[in-house]
Amino acid sequence: MPTRDLSQSLDADATVYPGDPEVEFSPSATHDDDGYRVTRLRLGTHAGTHIDAPSHTEPDGKNLDEFRIEEFTFDTRIVDCSALGAREPIGIGAVPTRDEIGDAELLIFRTDWDAHWGTDRYFDHPYLTADAAKECAERGLHVGLDALSPDPSPSEAGSENENKESETEMEQEPAGVPAHRELLGRGRFVVENLTGLADLPERFELRAYPLPLAGADGSPVRAVAVW
Repeated sequence: MPTRDLSQSLDADATVYPGDPEVEFSPSATHDDDGYRVTRLRLGTHAGTHIDAPSHTEPDGKNLDEFRIEEFTFDTRIVDCSALGAREPIGIGAVPTRDEIGDAELLIFRTDWDAHWGTDRYFDHPYLTADAAKECAERGLHVGLDALSPDPSPSEAGSENENKESETEMEQEPAGVPAHRELLGRGRFVVENLTGLADLPERFELRAYPLPLAGADGSPVRAVAVW
């Protein structure tokens, strides 16, 4: 059975959302001093390839430990959005029809923005419009991306985006996290910072198991495609 790890490396160079804790490693015990090795790890619940719980944006949303473990295995369909440029919206027209997706449970919008992981350009990823996110959520679909967020991310480089013709057009980017709110507000999951989607089959099973953290609003995952 073919499998592929779709997870970004969780190291000290991992890209994190602006304001989130950086990923830090430091020795807690060493072979020389203690006869064994233990590493202290500091990171946020949304570091690396991770899954968002509804409680990430919704005060009354469920935490990850309120879901059964089998709910983190998804019949998945890839949506190819790789032709989009920096900070371009993924509109409702990109969402496949019910006939096209069949019984899929999760849509992964492939932008190929994982190629920019670890660089400032990673923050200028394409993003989902609120209408596209709402369409997914109302149809009971979870969403995944090979990007930092389904919403626009803060970015100094955004002002240099060649795909925007004017400052007025740039100001039309949505404020806040409307795509998150549409999805998480309806009890859907969002899986972010996936990688290695380019030559996967259109349909596969995604296994994205979170850490067993109590009351977590999100968690790093080992995202694995199986087909």
